[in-house]
Amino acid sequence: MFLTELFGLFSLSAFTMWGFLMTFFFNVFVYSLDVKRGTTLLLSSFIMMVSYTLSDYFYTWLSMRDSIYLDWALYDISTITALICIYKVIRKTTPSFLYLIIGLSINSILFFCMYLDIYIFGNIEPWYFWDVYTYLVNLIDFVMIVALIVDKDFLGLHKVKNKICAYLRTSGKRKVI
Repeated sequence: MFLTELFGLFSLSAFTMWGFLMTFFFNVFVYSLDVKRGTTLLLSSFIMMVSYTLSDYFYTWLSMRDSIYLDWALYDISTITALICIYKVIRKTTPSFLYLIIGLSINSILFFCMYLDIYIFGNIEPWYFWDVYTYLVNLIDFVMIVALIVDKDFLGLHKVKNKICAYLRTSGKRKVI
């Protein structure tokens, strides 16, 4: 909880929302220069900007319900669904697409675990999972912002995915004697 104590929850939320807004503007600029056309990059950055704007902590803070973590998990799941629908329509993707899907999936799992911990199990005392949650969610958000700007496989996720897929293909062809 050090990050939220240092910056405040509104500041971290605003920074992340601002980051996705700037990546969308950057990708509009790149699209208008005809550098990256015909990919999901512009639409992915638009979907991420809209999702993070709608799920901003300030708007959820005004909510009548008290389960913001469940709301955020549902927002991430709906964002993943929207990204996959765009991919199905365009049939072209960018390196950042995998980063967004993996990042949103991890974030939604963390949000759901926090929901379980606080609202279902009734835990009110901070423990190490809360710190892991705070750092990991913000780090993943930052990685997704960088992935939308750089649009390269800078962490090697595509290499890992290709190795796993190749291993699964070859292990399925082996015959057990």
